[in-house]
Amino acid sequence: MLDVKKLHGIHAILYALFDQNEALDRLAMRRQTEICIKAGVHGLAALGLATEVSKLSEAERFTVMDWLAEDRSQDIPLCFTIYGSSVAEQTRQIRHAEKAGADWVILQPPMVGAYAAREYIDFFIRVANATSLPVGIQNAPAFLGRSLTITDMIELNKHAANVSIIKGEGPVVDIANLIAATENQFAVLNGRAGLEFTDNLKVGCRGLIIAPDLIDYAVKLYTAHRDGKHNEAEALYRTILPAIVFTMQGVENLICYGKRLFAARAGLTVFDRAPATRSTATGDTMVGNFVRDLGPF
Repeated sequence: MLDVKKLHGIHAILYALFDQNEALDRLAMRRQTEICIKAGVHGLAALGLATEVSKLSEAERFTVMDWLAEDRSQDIPLCFTIYGSSVAEQTRQIRHAEKAGADWVILQPPMVGAYAAREYIDFFIRVANATSLPVGIQNAPAFLGRSLTITDMIELNKHAANVSIIKGEGPVVDIANLIAATENQFAVLNGRAGLEFTDNLKVGCRGLIIAPDLIDYAVKLYTAHRDGKHNEAEALYRTILPAIVFTMQGVENLICYGKRLFAARAGLTVFDRAPATRSTATGDTMVGNFVRDLGPF
């Protein structure tokens, strides 16, 4: 069982890599996992927004779980985001995640309708109580259009004690307020491709869950910060910040250009699954410039 008190570091959330027929590409997905492991990630994850989970059928989500479980190093914590429009659907996916060997899961709010906070709290309580795994909540109002307040999260934890992790997607001032208000009741990891990277760590964020286009730099940055080499960490952040800003202009932009940046550094070719944001000549040029500056994996 994962010790949430020890959860930390850089966790890679995988892109969905497709072949020219828009089917999941087994070899490309394995290559992605191998790159993340070689970079020294502290955890692996899949089926979040970067994985284009809403474009995947339930069978494909199960396939991604099985592939990642097969390819991961056994000492690296494994997490799956649980996407679904009903308690039954999310519970079904948790059961498969458990079977695949997940160490923890992240629940997304159901992407149907817009309801009072109490509805989401009760929904999460029912799903979380269906598993003994540690549970995180993805709180990303800018991307998902719905979220829970700090008070809501504390109420949720009272009825489902395994809800002990928050996957944030917000500015550092909000993350700092969350950590202070909950008095470290939750392990908080931020995302947003690494924006405000070092500041998130300074305010007590346990780490980040990010897509793998800059995963090697992210691990080095985190390690430098943790070792007290703050000037080195800040220098690394300045190195990757232009690429972060370029890719993190919204989820669709990240999937388009973040995925292309990863693929170019990995020696892979990107095939989009429609509908998709398509790259432009200017965007492709910028990706090429970042690859030139950052180098291959």
